[in-house]
Amino acid sequence: MSFNSLQDILDRSAGFDNDIFEAVINDDMSERSVAREESFGKMRHMWLSMKNSFENHDDSIKSASGLVGGDAFKLKKYNEQDSLCGNFLIDVMACAVSVAESNACMKCIVASPTAGSCGVMPGVLIPYKKRFDESDEHIIKSLHVAAGIGEVIAQRAGISGAQGGCQAEIGSASAMAAAALVYLKGGSSKQVMNACALALKNMLGLSCDPVAGLVEVPCVKRNASGAVNAVMAADMSLAGIESIIPPDEVIDAMGEIGAIMPPSLKETSRAGLAATPTGLKIAKEQKHFI
Repeated sequence: MSFNSLQDILDRSAGFDNDIFEAVINDDMSERSVAREESFGKMRHMWLSMKNSFENHDDSIKSASGLVGGDAFKLKKYNEQDSLCGNFLIDVMACAVSVAESNACMKCIVASPTAGSCGVMPGVLIPYKKRFDESDEHIIKSLHVAAGIGEVIAQRAGISGAQGGCQAEIGSASAMAAAALVYLKGGSSKQVMNACALALKNMLGLSCDPVAGLVEVPCVKRNASGAVNAVMAADMSLAGIESIIPPDEVIDAMGEIGAIMPPSLKETSRAGLAATPTGLKIAKEQKHFI
């Protein structure tokens, strides 16, 4: 895509009755020289793959390391009770963890924007579809919106944990998901961008400190956090709350934080949770994975 900023997306969407989806899909058509049907069809495939990664999740399996598996099932069972968060948010958590567990168990997932953050987008969109009986077509449009935002984040700040910490992975995914939710709820283009900024601000500084070098602990459960954060940011934006710091500046701040974050907290497993006594013990037990 050719967008240099979120403001660029807003400016171009003005030519499409302020519809961000139209701005993004037309940009994709131009950049890749494809027809509208091909652009939409590719995103449809992504959406179906996201749904499959959730629907084909096996509650009984564990990852090869034995560190991941079974937590999504616990959330599903817990949702039969009167939970603190309510059924929708527990559904969001369960879905996000299910997909992230599938990733740890080497199942097919959609990197959105990365494999480590693969549970966030389906974590909010699949429960949303269920709760609001949303059409696949509208969901696919929201994925285009999220893709446009993800492209800007990738270009201006980065989406790799090794480059910018977990803020670049779970944070970016949460921002994309929040924007998609606001689009689905009929929020304005400005509210879409504010949701992105609000979600990303809550994740600034999040380190990438995977225990034993595996994308499992704390990665899987952070997908649930990122998904719930997206819902919160979307509701705040839809309520009329704005980010005091403009969305593009929030993205730039994330890039700056990632640049000055020590390498030990950027996917090297040399600090943070990975360097705790328990983390080191697990790493020793799992040394054949590193």
